Amino acid sequence: MKDSLFFLRQWAMAPLRTAAVAPSGRALARLMTSEITPATGPVIELGPGTGVFTNALRNRGVAEHNLTLVELNPDFALLLKHRFPSARVLQMNAADLSASADMREDSAGAVLSGLGVLSMPTGVVVKIMQGAFRCLGPTGAFYQFTYGPRCPVSKSVMNFLGLQSERIGGTLFNLPPASVYRITRAPSWPNEMRERRIANGASRRQSDALSR
Repeated sequence: MKDSLFFLRQWAMAPLRTAAVAPSGRALARLMTSEITPATGPVIELGPGTGVFTNALRNRGVAEHNLTLVELNPDFALLLKHRFPSARVLQMNAADLSASADMREDSAGAVLSGLGVLSMPTGVVVKIMQGAFRCLGPTGAFYQFTYGPRCPVSKSVMNFLGLQSERIGGTLFNLPPASVYRITRAPSWPNEMRERRIANGASRRQSDALSR
């Protein structure tokens, strides 16, 4: 079965779990991985689906054994294990990264996200970003694509976690056209405060305020 049909079937079965109706195109995959090289170190991919970005990472020279693929959908996870046998495939929710014993602190050089964060509650996005930056080294970057006109991670979440974003490019050769943002730690934040918030999360009152 072609990936597009397989993806569409998964979306039809669970549209809330599979946010898109088709896998990302090759042009977007090249853009998403354009700043990543073997020197980046281990890479974590959230919501890899059928492995379009994963294959692009491999084409960039990233060794399969340096890839950790976090996929909630069991059918996609099984497909990924077959296509990338040397990669580590974790069938789990990306929001549970911080609690996972399989993920070490400061162990990754980059995180690629194929997740539809725009459709997620703010609290879930906060948990995903907290977990991702717990795994990322001090200079690591989080890459997120979007079909919208701005970074899909809101300014309130960015400010709350001490993060900053930069658009690294866009492609019209994707359906629909897409942009990619690089999200990193904001250097203006005191390190101790930033790490405490990313590692331990927010107070209940702050989290409630974000969710409104």
